[in-house]
Amino acid sequence: MASATEGPATPAGAGKSKTERAAVQTWHSPAERTVRTAQSTSKSKAFAPEAASIGEGNPDLAISLGGASYSALGLELNTKITSVDVALEVVVDWGDGKTEKQTVKGSAEPAFAHSYAEVGEYQVSVTVTDAVNGVVAENGFMYLTPGSDFTPHAPTRLLDTRDGTGVKAGKVAARGTTRLKIAENAQIPADVRAVVLNVTVTSTTTDGHVTVFPGKGSTQPITSNLNYSAGQSVPNLVIVPVGTDGYVELFNGGWGPVDLIADVTGYFTRSSSSGYTPMPPARFADTRAGLGTAKGQLAARSTFSTQISGLNGVPADATAVALNVTVTNPKQAGHLSVYPGGGQPPTASSLNFAAGETVANAVIVPIGPDGKISVFNGAWAGTDVVVDVVGHYAKDGKAAYRPYGPYRMLDTRDPGSWWPGGHLPARGYISQWANPEARGGEAYVLNTTVTNTTEAGFLSVAPSPFPWLQNDRPDAPVPPRPDASTLNWTAGKTVPNLVQASGGEHGIVNFWNQGWKDADLIVDIFGAYEAY
Repeated sequence: MASATEGPATPAGAGKSKTERAAVQTWHSPAERTVRTAQSTSKSKAFAPEAASIGEGNPDLAISLGGASYSALGLELNTKITSVDVALEVVVDWGDGKTEKQTVKGSAEPAFAHSYAEVGEYQVSVTVTDAVNGVVAENGFMYLTPGSDFTPHAPTRLLDTRDGTGVKAGKVAARGTTRLKIAENAQIPADVRAVVLNVTVTSTTTDGHVTVFPGKGSTQPITSNLNYSAGQSVPNLVIVPVGTDGYVELFNGGWGPVDLIADVTGYFTRSSSSGYTPMPPARFADTRAGLGTAKGQLAARSTFSTQISGLNGVPADATAVALNVTVTNPKQAGHLSVYPGGGQPPTASSLNFAAGETVANAVIVPIGPDGKISVFNGAWAGTDVVVDVVGHYAKDGKAAYRPYGPYRMLDTRDPGSWWPGGHLPARGYISQWANPEARGGEAYVLNTTVTNTTEAGFLSVAPSPFPWLQNDRPDAPVPPRPDASTLNWTAGKTVPNLVQASGGEHGIVNFWNQGWKDADLIVDIFGAYEAY
């Protein structure tokens, strides 16, 4: 078995500044905002708040605060205290019912760190007590977690340039962009931070790509979300931050006009809702084997439902599930729609396929009140369907989503992208650090694209069971080959798919070429689910 690993020095993309790679949020409250009050103690006379003599022995007592968040739920707090040389008690109230205390002497710069259990807004305050001089100083700021929780949304079409849904009807011009309103659309709240869209490109006449990115407040990245060829209809799941104007933008990177479709299945806000928990890919349905449904192809214009809640590690109270859905052996072109159990098939599609194709697509779908999801075959002929669960959302899920980048994590076409370089080897794998800046990372939102293919194959993505030092040794043990597929390709095709990949215990992701010929792999990272 051939294997390939990244070099021991630095992860792919190292050398970029933190601001290029990850959005770091900061807070500041200057010393001028310090509020001073009197304290009655056994060591000082009683002071009235209005007394002119407050802190007469420590007239310059003040606190300057600076906070920074490098993760979804964490806050690192730096304080700068100006004081005469006396003992001071410093108490931090984190705003979630928890406090922390230190004792310092005179001017000092004590540091604190805290992790919140839930996303949201918190009043952080720091109180410094000078018992000798009978004065208390306080300063603070409102802290808003960078992380967001997920709220499922019934699959709903927000954009269709063919009929004017969401925008004026008409194709998106070559190298052109269309804007899609997200905030306060289809009951999505005004404070939405990011949105889950299934984006489909169709009516294509040339090769190209589509990039989805936030509206106002951002610039178009060099990364892509899906690639297409002339005559293809290609879907892919996208998790994208919403611009400050409430919009996202979709760029057609081809040299011919195309139609674009976007269906929403969920969104992220800073209101406590559902956190994410990754899990090893588990097969819940396979029509070829009769797993989770009747054995035999899903008939034309027909639906099957399969139990999700309470099975194979998915909790009974899960609100939504992250899937990889694969169509294989289809007799005609068509589409699949995946939707909550107990409902009716939506107009929104989850993946599109042509006769004889094997096509996979990531899907995030709410779980119905019956604990099931349903799969509708929109074609006029039968097809086999495979459903793998890769994670779930629930009230008790501890990981919140923090977008950053996007940036290109790996491109085997670029000799400088990874060490030792070269193609993704046939029957081999490449190891990559998921992201060294993600703290408490449970899973990473990646877009994987396979190109320059000469023979059919499929890609598997799995966490490394070994730490990096073992991965890097010449005699490094070979990890077990995973079974589940992330995307499938045929000769000459460029195929994308979103992956919510777990970094496992060691924060390392393995990308496996399960085909018998080398191929090229591109990986773009868009954010992480972080537990602190």
